[in-house]
Amino acid sequence: MSSVTAVPLRAIRRPTLIALWVGIAALVVGAFLLASQGTRAQVAMAQPPEVFLAANAKRSGVVTTPSGLQYKVERAGTGPKATAQDLVIVNYDGQLANGESFDSSAKHGGPATLPVGGLIPGWVEGLQLMKKGAKYRFWIPPALGYGPQGAGNGVIPPDALLVFDVDMLEIVSRPPGMPGMPGMGGMGGMDQPPEGVSQQ
Repeated sequence: MSSVTAVPLRAIRRPTLIALWVGIAALVVGAFLLASQGTRAQVAMAQPPEVFLAANAKRSGVVTTPSGLQYKVERAGTGPKATAQDLVIVNYDGQLANGESFDSSAKHGGPATLPVGGLIPGWVEGLQLMKKGAKYRFWIPPALGYGPQGAGNGVIPPDALLVFDVDMLEIVSRPPGMPGMPGMGGMGGMDQPPEGVSQQ
């Protein structure tokens, strides 16, 4: 007959027990938040753009133009607004509806010099709302972006809603006689618009 040696167990002190339960609760909450963020991103991409834009239009500070472009002024600028004939120097970040960044001025080494009139329609309209020093967020419906063809060899899917954060650093009036815009004869040595904003 074997005998069992009794090992005396020390009682777990109350503060240690509380810390253990708090740690477990924090892990559960963290896992839930991580899972819900992934689910939110998947839902945003699965939603038709018109459903997303209808809900977005109800958010505080969001303005919808007659074309369907939506914007929010993060910071108002000063001076005259950009025109379709101007060049602008901007920092920008382009994202899909799920928040995934597909292009940014930082990826190209810093601020981008762009011809307002030579870009996708959502940018042409949006930039003309901005003054020097302004920062806007734009929600661009597919019809004002890349439509059913998408762009960037699948980086921007067909019928994608585009979200851009744009910081207007400078507005430069285009001198008379300057060569045309991309898609209309080139820029005469100026930077070409990045993938996410140029006309295709």
